[in-house]
Amino acid sequence: MKDHNWKARNKTDLIIEVWEKLDCESVGAAELKAIETVVTECYGENAADTPMIVARLLADEGAVLRHPEILELDVRQRLNSPYDAMFRNLLRLTDLDEVERSLRHLENLRKKFVSGPDGEGLRLVKEAAISAKERARHRAEEAGQDTKDGSEFAEAAEWITIWLQSPEVFESWVLARRNSASFREQFGGGSGNAAFQEEE
Repeated sequence: MKDHNWKARNKTDLIIEVWEKLDCESVGAAELKAIETVVTECYGENAADTPMIVARLLADEGAVLRHPEILELDVRQRLNSPYDAMFRNLLRLTDLDEVERSLRHLENLRKKFVSGPDGEGLRLVKEAAISAKERARHRAEEAGQDTKDGSEFAEAAEWITIWLQSPEVFESWVLARRNSASFREQFGGGSGNAAFQEEE
């Protein structure tokens, strides 16, 4: 695909165009690597988004995702990053208390990168949160949202979404959420149970 004359005018359109050219029913590691190669050729080494970001974009366009492959590729790429130590095991979905702690750590990193300034660090913070949100949503779907585990994963995804939208107000929002009657009725004290475990 190196000599292909791409018509896309921006990176997002290019990702979709390459996916359409691949003409595949589902998207996994091989397809994401092919897309990354073209994006890198057209926009430079630092332009490629993480596999989770590209996969979400393609899912919005109707692609069927091969989740295990995508998660494995995403983890492998992160392990090769100089930021690896900062982000390793940062966002854990063990229970809601752990999700809240993880988001506090992520917020500390975000503030550090803002004051740096470190654009790559900020991008990785956002992508780590989006990846965790997708994992939580996927686990909620697997468990079924009418189950306790499913509802806790769905709640975790909502918390991460709120943090992504407004990290500055997350602390006050999550306090209000935990004190709400609907939260106490659904989750009791707030932390999850032993079955609410993230896949490693």
